[in-house]
Amino acid sequence: QVQLVESGGGLVQAGGSLRLSCAASGRTSSSYAMGWFRQAPGKEREFVAAIKWIGGSRYNEDSVKGRFTISRDNAKNTYLQMNSLKPEDTAVYYCAASRRLVVPTYQEDYDYWGQGTQVTVSS
Repeated sequence: QVQLVESGGGLVQAGGSLRLSCAASGRTSSSYAMGWFRQAPGKEREFVAAIKWIGGSRYNEDSVKGRFTISRDNAKNTYLQMNSLKPEDTAVYYCAASRRLVVPTYQEDYDYWGQGTQVTVSS
């Protein structure tokens, strides 16, 4: 079993920055794609970004591309750098791992999930 734990969330003013971290344990693999999703109250869970060693990175271009950057330093740690935050970025952010060959953007394609970390952006 793979366990994922997010950290780095908090309260920030609009225009500020946060760096989320995802620490993985268990049967992790560098071949897994790592993704970030978010869910605001009353809304569906939304794809934010994903990364794979072979396959590159993908972003939700409609909402976060140009402001958020996903990265990883090994099979254990994945990060989401969030800049120029907006109130609409307020959500619970989830880290997830996928065994798909391509970089997936749908939550159904992910096999392991963290418990989430709250990000609140005040106006």
